[in-house]
Amino acid sequence: MIEAQPSVERPATIYDVARVAGVSHATVTRLLKGYAGIRPDTRDRVAKAIRELGYRPNLNARSLTTGRSHRIATLTHEITQVGPNKILEGANMAARDAGYLLDVITLDVHDPAAIRESIDLASQFDLAGVLALSSTDEVTNAVETTTFRVPLYLATGTDKTPPDSTPAGNGLFAVLRHLADLGHRDVVHIAGPHDWVGARNRIREYEAAVAELGLRSRGVIHGDWSARSGYEAIASWPEELPATAFVAANDQTALGVILALNERGYRVPDDVSVTGVDDIPEAAYFSPPLTTLRLDFTAQGGDAVQQLLARIDGVAPPPLPPRRSELIVRRSTGPVRPRV
Repeated sequence: MIEAQPSVERPATIYDVARVAGVSHATVTRLLKGYAGIRPDTRDRVAKAIRELGYRPNLNARSLTTGRSHRIATLTHEITQVGPNKILEGANMAARDAGYLLDVITLDVHDPAAIRESIDLASQFDLAGVLALSSTDEVTNAVETTTFRVPLYLATGTDKTPPDSTPAGNGLFAVLRHLADLGHRDVVHIAGPHDWVGARNRIREYEAAVAELGLRSRGVIHGDWSARSGYEAIASWPEELPATAFVAANDQTALGVILALNERGYRVPDDVSVTGVDDIPEAAYFSPPLTTLRLDFTAQGGDAVQQLLARIDGVAPPPLPPRRSELIVRRSTGPVRPRV
């Protein structure tokens, strides 16, 4: 007697997706590879078919068929920080949608030798390309001085010149203008680390906005993006605070600033206003809820993958779209009140 075996459902193929979506398999292939020139309604039908069928690209089969790897080595660092974490998340989604797998290699920015070893390790695998998500000078320099056998895209910020640092209504200019509209004239910036391009650019945005809006900067204090560094910046101030508003480089820093102000007897925002950057999910639940600048890190990660895929395919990379920030006003900022 032959025992009947349970049927195993056949995994969906690209042809199944094409049939359900009512398009050619070539169209599905182009969409999975990340090509942008597909009509939105077609893109929606294919995406719906992929979800309904549970389609997953077979990377091994694709590699055997095309003779090309579909793995991307992704060099990143400090993924406990909001920006790098969200950028990596966006890159992973974009790579997956295009049928590629990210091999994530996290670099230790505090150990130059370890950075070099990790980059050398990435070069040993069969890869389609290398995506370097760098925020610090150390990582950028290590990547730029390495020769890779496959296409590379280095996603890193560039140091902005003063004329580029005050886009109307964007970046920290929007934060400073909001504070100026509330009557603030004396401000302090709690900045990020010296070796982060993003921190330097925020300082430039801050200084340019202060000059353009006629404000008075009472200092720039460097921290390390942590709540602790924001707390220490205020707790260690040896005298009466010289400003009515503190502009933190990120939301975690702002959290520490608010606690230290409370402990020194200042009320936020009655006595002092505080702002952040990033709009982390917890920002709306700070005490008081935090006024902050929302950045689209996830889109930045997707943009970086599209740039690398164009290099892998040997085509002109798509222009990088401008990514604007959005000021989110909550209760940590308020009008200046006369001092008695």
